[in-house]
Amino acid sequence: MEDKTPKLVQKIKSLPMAPGVYFYKDKAGTIIYIGKAARLKNRVRQYFQKTRYRDPKTEALVREIADLEWMVVDSEIDALFLEAEQIRRYLPKYNILLRDDKALAYVRIDYDSEYPTVSFTRRPLDDGARYFGPYMSTTAIRQALKLLRRVFPYATKRQPNQKRASLHYYLGLDPGLEDGRTSLMEYRANLRRLMDYMSGKRVKLIKELERDMNLAAKSQDFERAATVRDQLTSLKRLSQQIVFSDKEFSDLSKDQALSELVDLLGLNKYPRRIEGYDISHMQGTNVVASMVVFTNGVSDKTEYRKFKTTQDVNDDFLNMNETLRRRLGPKHDKHWQLPDIVLIDGGKGQLDAAIKARDERGYLTVPFIGLAKREEQLVIDNEHSNVSINGAVLHALGGYATLSDRFTLLNLPKASNVIKLMQRIRDESHRFAVSYHSTLKTKRMVVSVLDDIPGIGPATRKKLIKQFGSTKAIAAASEVELAASVGRVKAKSIRSRL
Repeated sequence: MEDKTPKLVQKIKSLPMAPGVYFYKDKAGTIIYIGKAARLKNRVRQYFQKTRYRDPKTEALVREIADLEWMVVDSEIDALFLEAEQIRRYLPKYNILLRDDKALAYVRIDYDSEYPTVSFTRRPLDDGARYFGPYMSTTAIRQALKLLRRVFPYATKRQPNQKRASLHYYLGLDPGLEDGRTSLMEYRANLRRLMDYMSGKRVKLIKELERDMNLAAKSQDFERAATVRDQLTSLKRLSQQIVFSDKEFSDLSKDQALSELVDLLGLNKYPRRIEGYDISHMQGTNVVASMVVFTNGVSDKTEYRKFKTTQDVNDDFLNMNETLRRRLGPKHDKHWQLPDIVLIDGGKGQLDAAIKARDERGYLTVPFIGLAKREEQLVIDNEHSNVSINGAVLHALGGYATLSDRFTLLNLPKASNVIKLMQRIRDESHRFAVSYHSTLKTKRMVVSVLDDIPGIGPATRKKLIKQFGSTKAIAAASEVELAASVGRVKAKSIRSRL
């Protein structure tokens, strides 16, 4: 390590023998590689051992390493999930180069289906399922899910014509939906707990299980109490495979993007909860809004919410104002945490509309900022955003400010950590809004086609869509198949029209 700076050498020596995630940076301070380790000290030191063989790509990486940061977590599973989120946010160039063109892996949970399963995929689709990832190592994530399945049993696939519980049920790994061993409602509740666990809500989850166990015992449902007790015991035994533990985020200043955001905007505390908003519609029809939540800089999908506006109008300012008024209304005060900072997808107009809704609801102290799409500028309302721009920090990050009316536009390098975090939140809010809009648009198209068929009312439409899934599938169905669902007369009418 003689070609490395004394500062880097000292950091390597001070690495702990604990699991965690490490960040390599180049001379400009840009993160160029993110990795996970069961023992940080051992793993990082391997990169700098001259006697160790390194392929050309790794050799190039080591030559560029000028600085090092790390985050200590409680377990290897902890590091696995954290690594995935950080790679997705920062997109370090060497994580792409060193994966040998292999596709990234995602965990897919089709929670809303009639037979929910947990599976792996290389290509996430906008199909309504919940996706977690991406993960660089399929082997590692499979091992993690194998451990979690013992605590939260789930199905991986449905066998055709299967009417009895599989062997996995008797091994405690499957819910046994086939012959009613577990109801669909109970199974989905269990999947919610699995997703909570994967999202880092371990403390909340343990409290929930303890509450359920006590309630079952009080109502003398001892079988249920014993089941929950065993689940709780198994969960606590996985203390070395905790996902996103509290200790990981005990010092948020280790998250470089959050630290830079606090310094840049003069925030009085690290933002544990950041909410992002976007509007989606087609020329004022099927207008929807999304609310995504990032907890401690990490996507928290269980906290995502979506809104359907009360009226369809082609006015993003009005729609944004309504969305924030509803989100900050008394209905949600008791159930949703107040955000530490809000990011609006849009420029001055959208930000102004959102701030007016905030002030109307009395939450004047919550910082609101915008992210303008074209130039990726942070938009700050000088009078009402509740931030104080630090010019020295802005300059140190390689940025500059542009004044426009009562707004300040912060221009930061596209590769800066703050912009990458804001883009990540903005892109998630956009994806979530577009997904909901597409769902409503599809349903509306289906309804409009079926509306034109005499004798087909709302109840029949709902029944057809539930059974066949789409207008295309209904049109492709035979008259016999349709008749089995809605009767011969209606089936004949549908076939003649479609």
